[in-house]
Amino acid sequence: MSIDRRKFLTLSGLSALGLAGAPAVRVFGQDTTDVAQDTTPAEPAQPEQPRAPLVAQRWAMVIDINKCVAAEGCRDCALACHKVHNVPDFDNPKDEVKWIWKESFEHAFHDQEHAHQSEKLRHATLPVLCNHCDDPPCTRVCPTESTWKRESDGLVMMDWHRCIGCRYCVAACPYGSRSFNWRDPRPHIDEINKSYPTRTRGVVEKCTFCDERLARGQMPACVEACKEKAMIFGDLEDPESEVRQVLRETFTIRRKPGLGTHPEIYYIV
Repeated sequence: MSIDRRKFLTLSGLSALGLAGAPAVRVFGQDTTDVAQDTTPAEPAQPEQPRAPLVAQRWAMVIDINKCVAAEGCRDCALACHKVHNVPDFDNPKDEVKWIWKESFEHAFHDQEHAHQSEKLRHATLPVLCNHCDDPPCTRVCPTESTWKRESDGLVMMDWHRCIGCRYCVAACPYGSRSFNWRDPRPHIDEINKSYPTRTRGVVEKCTFCDERLARGQMPACVEACKEKAMIFGDLEDPESEVRQVLRETFTIRRKPGLGTHPEIYYIV
């Protein structure tokens, strides 16, 4: 079908007018609706509502050794804790800094080990950390009071700015739960968590039961990371808490209870 020049020009003119008058079309694949776009401001994103702090009269933890044994080689609790709290990895046992680590049953409970123990317990490894004792010897020997027991919930706390590195607390702790920074730890942290303070050379550090997470309404990092649900954390003074329920129904042991420190970590055997 043929078309003469006059008709072609007429059709071309109408097409151009149509393009000029259309508020929203695409020409050659390009969006030309900049002016005609809706300029109504978008609804602002709602900020995440802060959680209420987790509070207790006396925080305590129960660890199920059986579940830890079943998950042989698992270190999720320690890895999560160390990442959140900027714990350095010196790759050197002499300089090692640890907040939570795995220990053999024999070393953790040498006073309860005997010749006729089950093979399961004999070869078991279990998480150990600061016991947040009711009567902590570490706090009594600190000359600067940089470590103390918090009256509100029983946590044994640390103020790294006041620590002078005398290591009296390290010597006083019967559980080996405190580490000393012989070297600057910061170059030995793979990825620094900027929401938690780093330490310096000459400072002692240890587990604080994630007091900073409790203040944000979160459980301790180790508890949250444990896929086996081997760690139970709660208020020892609350008769309805899960911790109290487990302690009522299950036989548990504690590390070196004969020392009179009253450790508040209980182990299901």
